Amino acid sequence: MLAKHKLARINELAKKAKTAGLSAEETLEQAKLRREYIQAFRKAMTDMLHTVTVIDPNGHDVTPQKLKESQRRRLH
Repeated sequence: MLAKHKLARINELAKKAKTAGLSAEETLEQAKLRREYIQAFRKAMTDMLHTVTVIDPNGHDVTPQKLKESQRRRLH
Protein backbone atom coordinates (compact mmCIF):
# COMPACT_ATOMS: atom_id res chain seq x y z
CA MET A 1 0.00 0.00 0.00
CA LEU A 2 0.97 3.65 -0.12
CA ALA A 3 3.37 5.03 2.48
CA LYS A 4 1.79 6.56 5.59
CA HIS A 5 3.30 9.98 4.94
CA LYS A 6 1.75 10.03 1.46
CA LEU A 7 -1.67 9.06 2.82
CA ALA A 8 -1.35 11.79 5.42
CA ARG A 9 -0.47 14.29 2.70
CA ILE A 10 -3.49 13.23 0.60
CA ASN A 11 -5.74 13.81 3.60
CA GLU A 12 -4.06 17.12 4.39
CA LEU A 13 -4.57 18.37 0.84
CA ALA A 14 -8.19 17.17 0.79
CA LYS A 15 -8.91 19.05 4.01
CA LYS A 16 -7.20 22.18 2.72
CA ALA A 17 -9.11 21.96 -0.57
CA LYS A 18 -12.39 22.01 1.35
CA THR A 19 -11.42 24.96 3.55
CA ALA A 20 -8.91 27.36 1.98
CA GLY A 21 -8.49 25.95 -1.51
CA LEU A 22 -5.37 24.66 -3.19
CA SER A 23 -2.68 26.40 -5.20
CA ALA A 24 -1.90 25.16 -8.71
CA GLU A 25 1.15 23.26 -7.40
CA GLU A 26 -0.88 21.63 -4.63
CA THR A 27 -3.60 20.61 -7.10
CA LEU A 28 -0.98 18.87 -9.26
CA GLU A 29 0.54 17.21 -6.19
CA GLN A 30 -2.89 16.03 -5.07
CA ALA A 31 -3.63 14.55 -8.50
CA LYS A 32 -0.27 12.76 -8.55
CA LEU A 33 -0.77 11.34 -5.05
CA ARG A 34 -4.29 10.20 -5.91
CA ARG A 35 -3.01 8.38 -9.02
CA GLU A 36 -0.34 6.67 -6.90
CA TYR A 37 -2.97 5.68 -4.32
CA ILE A 38 -5.33 4.24 -6.94
CA GLN A 39 -2.48 2.35 -8.59
CA ALA A 40 -1.40 0.87 -5.24
CA PHE A 41 -5.01 -0.02 -4.37
CA ARG A 42 -5.56 -1.78 -7.69
CA LYS A 43 -2.33 -3.74 -7.31
CA ALA A 44 -3.29 -4.84 -3.79
CA MET A 45 -6.76 -5.85 -4.98
CA THR A 46 -5.35 -7.79 -7.93
CA ASP A 47 -2.85 -9.55 -5.66
CA MET A 48 -5.67 -10.48 -3.29
CA LEU A 49 -7.88 -11.79 -6.09
CA HIS A 50 -5.08 -14.01 -7.32
CA THR A 51 -5.30 -15.90 -4.02
CA VAL A 52 -9.05 -16.57 -4.33
CA THR A 53 -10.61 -19.93 -5.14
CA VAL A 54 -14.40 -20.12 -5.35
CA ILE A 55 -15.94 -23.33 -3.99
CA ASP A 56 -19.65 -24.11 -4.36
CA PRO A 57 -21.71 -25.72 -1.55
CA ASN A 58 -20.95 -29.19 -2.99
CA GLY A 59 -17.20 -28.63 -2.70
CA HIS A 60 -16.53 -28.12 -6.41
CA ASP A 61 -14.09 -25.49 -7.65
CA VAL A 62 -16.17 -22.95 -9.57
CA THR A 63 -13.54 -20.26 -9.87
CA PRO A 64 -14.21 -18.22 -13.03
CA GLN A 65 -12.05 -19.34 -15.95
CA LYS A 66 -10.73 -15.83 -16.53
CA LEU A 67 -9.40 -15.71 -12.95
CA LYS A 68 -7.86 -19.19 -13.24
CA GLU A 69 -6.03 -18.13 -16.41
CA SER A 70 -4.80 -14.97 -14.76
CA GLN A 71 -3.57 -16.96 -11.74
CA ARG A 72 -1.71 -19.39 -14.05
CA ARG A 73 -0.06 -16.55 -15.97
CA ARG A 74 1.03 -14.97 -12.72
CA LEU A 75 2.72 -18.16 -11.53
CA HIS A 76 4.82 -18.48 -14.68
